[in-house]
Amino acid sequence: MRDFTPETYRALLHALKRHGRFTLRHDVDLYPLRSLHIAEIEASEGLQATYYFRTVPESYDEGIIRQIVALGHDAGYHYECLTTCQGNINAALADFQLNLAKLRSVVPIAKACAHGSPRSPHNSMDLWQHQDYHTFGIEHESMLDTDFSTTFYLTDTGRRWDGYRVSVRDKVPQYQDQWSREGLVFHTTDDLIRALNSAQHPIHTRPLLINTHPQRWIPFGAAWVKEAAVQRAKNIVKQSLIAIRNRK
Repeated sequence: MRDFTPETYRALLHALKRHGRFTLRHDVDLYPLRSLHIAEIEASEGLQATYYFRTVPESYDEGIIRQIVALGHDAGYHYECLTTCQGNINAALADFQLNLAKLRSVVPIAKACAHGSPRSPHNSMDLWQHQDYHTFGIEHESMLDTDFSTTFYLTDTGRRWDGYRVSVRDKVPQYQDQWSREGLVFHTTDDLIRALNSAQHPIHTRPLLINTHPQRWIPFGAAWVKEAAVQRAKNIVKQSLIAIRNRK
């Protein structure tokens, strides 16, 4: 079965349902229509997820946001304010509030999660060193409010399930080595499905937080090939960025 297609995603959902303890999260970075297609698959499987939307044109589509929520899913804010405001804390807080109000004019929003912005020196989660996000009515920040000592985080960053190796920010550094020692490392979706379908695999010892980027999960064809090629190039760039930051 070819990876990163809707068929493969549905097979992954079936395996996750056998596991039973999982949360689905999606970062809508690009092509919101592709997120709607994934949301429809999940709804047909009786599953609910949270879709985190950026407020930039390539992610933001009010009609699609409403359709996804109408399917029974949640919407959240995929913020990147410290990046777009070039590290200016006051401007970033004002930008966060403005964009959150924009999203809330469309659907209820009580969740947030930072966009990685790997080329930026600024990590938008650092914003909360200066103000409590709860003051904005945010009840849950996905990376800050998840207990990773008990929850295993899996993301398709880098178009692979071991993308923490090429990720600048979408990872949990303090636990990656521990998870690796426990055998919780997967490269392809087939690798992950096989583990989920094996009752003895250590993946069953804890709940899962599964993060995907729906732009990747598309039928095989020209767009699929383009997505794969672009991601390979991005991974090379991100590996270089990681190497440069590690030398500093």
